[in-house]
Amino acid sequence: MAERRGKTLIRRRKHAIHGIVQGVGFRPLVYRLACERGLTGWVRNTPAGVEIEIQGTDILLDSFEHELLKRLPPLAQITSHAHTDIPVGDDQFFMILPSGTGVAEIRIAPDSALCSDCLRELLDPADRRYRYPFITCTNCGPRYSIITDIPYDRPKTTIAAFPLCSDCLREYQNPLDRRFHAQPIACHTCGPQVSLVTSTGDRIAMHNEAVIQAVELLKNGAIIAIKGIGGYHLAVDAGNHAAVARLRQRKKRDEKPFAVMTANLESAHKLTHINEIEERLMSSAEAPIVIVKKRIGTPLSPLIAPNNDWLGLMLPYTPLHHLLFAPYPALGHPLPSGEGEMSPLALRERDRVRDRLQALVMTSGNISDEPVAFEDSDAMQRLAGIADYFLLHDRPIHIRCDDSVIRVFQGRPLFYRRARGYAPRAVTLPFAVQPLLAAGAELKSAVCLAEGNRAILSQHIGDLQNQSTLDSFSHTVKHLSRLFAIEPGLVACDLHPDYLSSRFAEEMAVPLVRVQHHHAHLASCMAENGLDDDVIGIIFDGTGYGPDGTIWGGEFLVGGYGDYRRAGHLRPLQLPGGDAAIREPWRMAMAYLYQAFGEAAFAIDHPVVEILPENERMLFAKMLKRGINSPLTSSCGRLFDAVAALLNLRHIVSYDGQGAIELEGLAETVENPKMESYQYEIVPNGVKPFQLDFSPMIVGILSDITEGIKSSVIAHRFHRTVSSAATEACLLIADSTGLERVILSGGVFQNRLLTEMVYTALSDKGMAVFNHRLVPPNDGGIALGQAAIAGRRKD
Repeated sequence: MAERRGKTLIRRRKHAIHGIVQGVGFRPLVYRLACERGLTGWVRNTPAGVEIEIQGTDILLDSFEHELLKRLPPLAQITSHAHTDIPVGDDQFFMILPSGTGVAEIRIAPDSALCSDCLRELLDPADRRYRYPFITCTNCGPRYSIITDIPYDRPKTTIAAFPLCSDCLREYQNPLDRRFHAQPIACHTCGPQVSLVTSTGDRIAMHNEAVIQAVELLKNGAIIAIKGIGGYHLAVDAGNHAAVARLRQRKKRDEKPFAVMTANLESAHKLTHINEIEERLMSSAEAPIVIVKKRIGTPLSPLIAPNNDWLGLMLPYTPLHHLLFAPYPALGHPLPSGEGEMSPLALRERDRVRDRLQALVMTSGNISDEPVAFEDSDAMQRLAGIADYFLLHDRPIHIRCDDSVIRVFQGRPLFYRRARGYAPRAVTLPFAVQPLLAAGAELKSAVCLAEGNRAILSQHIGDLQNQSTLDSFSHTVKHLSRLFAIEPGLVACDLHPDYLSSRFAEEMAVPLVRVQHHHAHLASCMAENGLDDDVIGIIFDGTGYGPDGTIWGGEFLVGGYGDYRRAGHLRPLQLPGGDAAIREPWRMAMAYLYQAFGEAAFAIDHPVVEILPENERMLFAKMLKRGINSPLTSSCGRLFDAVAALLNLRHIVSYDGQGAIELEGLAETVENPKMESYQYEIVPNGVKPFQLDFSPMIVGILSDITEGIKSSVIAHRFHRTVSSAATEACLLIADSTGLERVILSGGVFQNRLLTEMVYTALSDKGMAVFNHRLVPPNDGGIALGQAAIAGRRKD
């Protein structure tokens, strides 16, 4: 459809681009690239994405398309791009048109860390937004946490109450400005403001004075609740041991590690051993907490991550965070924009670097087991007994969103918690599904809304074990459903009848699909890897309700989305005391000793045996023998607990997975990792699933303890044994089924050492091994698997 005008051949192309391309600076980029090349036409938003009609020579059109894809704005994400030639038009210029109409496929950008351009302006005394705590542009800042409804326009965000001043409006309306149609923009004159208040609500200071005083209070040991993008943090100076101890006591968080925010990458290198990939993750627009190896002898309080060689570290990601670590003018000196007039030169001369903070504990603003506080009134009420002061602001947060947590495995990110920076990005399903909701599990809750090939996984919500977390769960479901215009016609939930998520699903007036917990793990890993045929699944976790009424958790499954079968599992044993055994791993150690030695276990000279008074040991034995308050479990997580107790690492835990984390840490300290496994047995069971019996390993561990073998050696041999057993069992299944693809899922596969061992061993045997990259292997990824299974069943 090209047309010759004079000696020049002119062509017009129509582009339809879908993805995260609205409110992220995409149209201004199109406009600039077109104007730079003298191209004519237009660009506009549509409900499905962005539409472009552009006209010029072939060379210039090709150059435009190349640069467009090469120079995508940081927050943009293209999921599909189609173009076709159309008849040439009579445009004289290139324009940005008003939004078009049509059927929407909505995509919302996650919240993003402050970009380098805004950071430079934030710290530049000559800039009109110098030290403005809410500086932002199309390339950075809040998105998901401030959107109240669609379409994504300023009136439908929590910043709607702040009309733009003339300077900001000029930027907002200029297609060549990077703040063109950046909905959250503001400045000192027209935008939100920060204030410092006491725990009783008395205001101490506002504006920059509030930030400066907060820094001084932190340096003097105060605990400050700081309002961020998706909720409140509780902050203390990470080098102040007494302050960290006080925070632990007030927050009722005995030993679970705190996250740390450090000023910059230079400081991060001084505190930890970080590699290039970890550095890139920390510096990315998503800015997650990255679990990195501690350096020895850092000034950080040992109470931040006790008995743990790893540290959850992040960089400042909001302007307010950066100001906490930045140089600042002396107290009492004038500040910009309504706080006193000073020349840029005078400001530079008065700026001085004091004894600046180098690292802050930045832990979720809540009492343990509650959701993070995000509304000011709720924060003031719930955190008043923890925080000495509050550094807050008047820009409301619409949806709470905690920090994401990542660990690097094989050079790529492995999620422990998927939230800020990543939610609500969609995961592409390998097949289309009807509109549905997947309610997830109980622990590490996240929900999933799906329609077509898109599965939208929510941010981490928390453990559904109290009313406040259930309220957050319900709010998230309603918000995502409204935001993405998905009205579920089907709901999926866990097989466990007593999960609050299951009860929530039961109350919805749509068909219900119950999904077995470990089948959902299998499907979750399959879905994010785009697999559609049957696989072998090694699913190792702590707890999951089995169809036989027992507690599963050490499973070898075969199947796909439509169906599965249990090919094998760890040999079941009693969970003495039920949930008490999860909190008190010595009980699991006793159960494994009893399985290996019978009643003779109670005569063994070991500290876990001595926990029980002699007159209670036979009662405990009867409880195990008769199954009194001792349900059967095949849990691999409980096996890790048992070995941690046998090595006297943890007889009692204060948080989920503590024993396993410390066991892994101990195993990583071994000097010679090349060692043999302990013995184990794979026991055939006819047509029933085989059983993987670790009783011989328990005998071997006890023998090594008696002989004085180093605990680190025993811990490493234990990991090697679990890996060897899992590999052998998997290969037996492969021989009998002909399947060559294996997925690894479940919370136990957050263990880097074990995952590396299993992955390498199976790969060396020619198996294709898949693990999680887009969602967590723990229960935070369950909802994705539920959505895939329910969607496939309704095909």
